[in-house]
Amino acid sequence: MAHAGVVLDKDQFNCSICLDVLKDPVTIPCGHSYCSDCIQNYWDQDDYLGVFVCPQCRQNFNPRPLLARNTMLADVVEKFKKTGLQEDTTPSNSFAEADDVECDVCTGRKNKAVKSCLVCLASYCDVHVQPHYESAAFKKHKLVSASKKLHETICARHDKLLEVYCRTDKQCICYLCLTGEHKGHDTVLAEEEIQQKQRQLGDIKQSSQLRIHQREKETQELRHAIFSLTRATRSAAEESDAVFTELIRLIELKRFEVRELIKAQEKMAVSQAEQLLEKLQKEVAELKKNEAELDKLSHTEDHIIFLQSCQSLDAPPELSALPLITADPSVTFGPVMTALSDFKGLLQEVCQSGFVSIYERVRDVVIVNPPNPAAQLDTTQPSDGEPAVQMEATVVIPPPGLDQSPVNPLNPFLTQGHALSTFAFSPFGSKLSSGSRQRHVQRRAHPRRK
Repeated sequence: MAHAGVVLDKDQFNCSICLDVLKDPVTIPCGHSYCSDCIQNYWDQDDYLGVFVCPQCRQNFNPRPLLARNTMLADVVEKFKKTGLQEDTTPSNSFAEADDVECDVCTGRKNKAVKSCLVCLASYCDVHVQPHYESAAFKKHKLVSASKKLHETICARHDKLLEVYCRTDKQCICYLCLTGEHKGHDTVLAEEEIQQKQRQLGDIKQSSQLRIHQREKETQELRHAIFSLTRATRSAAEESDAVFTELIRLIELKRFEVRELIKAQEKMAVSQAEQLLEKLQKEVAELKKNEAELDKLSHTEDHIIFLQSCQSLDAPPELSALPLITADPSVTFGPVMTALSDFKGLLQEVCQSGFVSIYERVRDVVIVNPPNPAAQLDTTQPSDGEPAVQMEATVVIPPPGLDQSPVNPLNPFLTQGHALSTFAFSPFGSKLSSGSRQRHVQRRAHPRRK
């Protein structure tokens, strides 16, 4: 590697979890590499979620990827350890650019300064800073990273180094300021105050890391809940389609049965009427025949034949009893239509009350519950058995009058506003509202046929 002219940085072979050189490196599907033990322990913490995240790019994997040793990267790391390649890829001496701090000792074109001395109040490059490391005269000098703001470390009044921190006035001062306007104030060495501030920053950083870990855990749980709800929604939609398809099939079957029933009733009534009509026509024919014989006998001129014929005459046939005939020319299926209207109203009432029940149960399925004002944010790390996001079947109904979003014309159960809008619809002429938990169905009175 070094002989080929390639200069590598040690940080390129560090694990982003343990921040050390890779040990038994493995590569996950997104392309990032980690120590085998580090990524295993990292994913073991989220094993109960079933969703595994890359610590660097945050890409999700489900199911948990199988890890295999990256042989090529392992060989490169081993050669890197043996050859001891340089950590700093920049040359030791480089010229200062526009944004760099210039060395105060260099003449001509100045080199880039790497250190600044708070005692000398000067900045030095790699070459000119060496006396501060080698000469005993500079052992007590304090070197810091090269900075252009050295003048800010000097007291503007006394031209002395700011080495004391005044807690009363919350500012850095020099030793001469202690005898002046800051006399009697609460003061400490700047280094002591820095150490205390660093401890405070460490505590804040630790608390922030706990919060980040808690929020990341809650985020994963929420994503898992959304995925589960989406899958359940798709299944429920398919099942509801099957139920309504069956209901439509049953309604179509009943429609066909009613139509066939009406036609069958028509056929039966017409058949009975035609039989009675044929009987009446036969009786009329017989009566007309008898009438013709009587008329012929009445015109006979021979008295003897007339008398003999009269003795052989039979009594006129008696008329048979006839059933009650409805001779209404405007006869209709009015009662049938009334019964159908009653059935329609009853079906509408059943559908309306059933849809209200369905709507309330759909609204009961939630992921995020309404916030509790009395609950305080817990920044402590939750236990392994305690989920951060709890899913409960709690319906979210706003107070009456909170939102007056218009009803969706395509679906009366869904409003055009947000999820907490009030529920009002009138699909069959009755108006409902979800301002309270109780639902009152206005049932329309229909006459019931006994």
